Amino acid sequence: MAYKGTITLAITGASGSAYALRLLQCLLAAEYKVYVLISSAARVVLDTETGFKLPGSPDAATAILVEKFNAKEGQLKVFGKEQWFSPVASGSAAPKQMIVCPCSTGTLAAISQGMSDNLIERAADVVIKERGQLILVPRETPFSTIHLANMHSLSQMGVTIMPAAPGFYHNPESIDDLIDFMVGRMLDHLGIEQAIMPRWGYQ
Repeated sequence: MAYKGTITLAITGASGSAYALRLLQCLLAAEYKVYVLISSAARVVLDTETGFKLPGSPDAATAILVEKFNAKEGQLKVFGKEQWFSPVASGSAAPKQMIVCPCSTGTLAAISQGMSDNLIERAADVVIKERGQLILVPRETPFSTIHLANMHSLSQMGVTIMPAAPGFYHNPESIDDLIDFMVGRMLDHLGIEQAIMPRWGYQ
């Protein structure tokens, strides 16, 4: 099947794993192929915050996510942190769009310094060097001067910094409404049509 495009979704150990699950659901529903990168800390946070358990094996994690979101054959692929021969590790094969959601401040720091110690950091480094689109969704408060300096440095490189800070002007009635606010904004920046969040002035 021909998909509309391919996007790399990296999930790190910051709080806010529900954003990642909803974003993945929306990307698949929009008929995009998704490469998923999940840190060890992210699996712990996923279980803690949502009760969703993902095994460490990339193939087993792929199977579980495919079943959970009813993905089509070949539409979703999970890669391990040291699968250096995966498409995302090379500028000749990596998708031009990548989002790290949620993005820990440790991952933020590593990306800002070009420290490719795992596949998430390498994939982000590839997108930056290939002049692709990289979106980082940090979830931390307050931000230290170090965090802000790293975000400023990345922003100057063209990286979009989108803190997980949902608005309230759409009168949210549930946590899901707050999640959809942020995921809707992520989809907007990825250039993917969405109807999960009402736009300003159109409520």
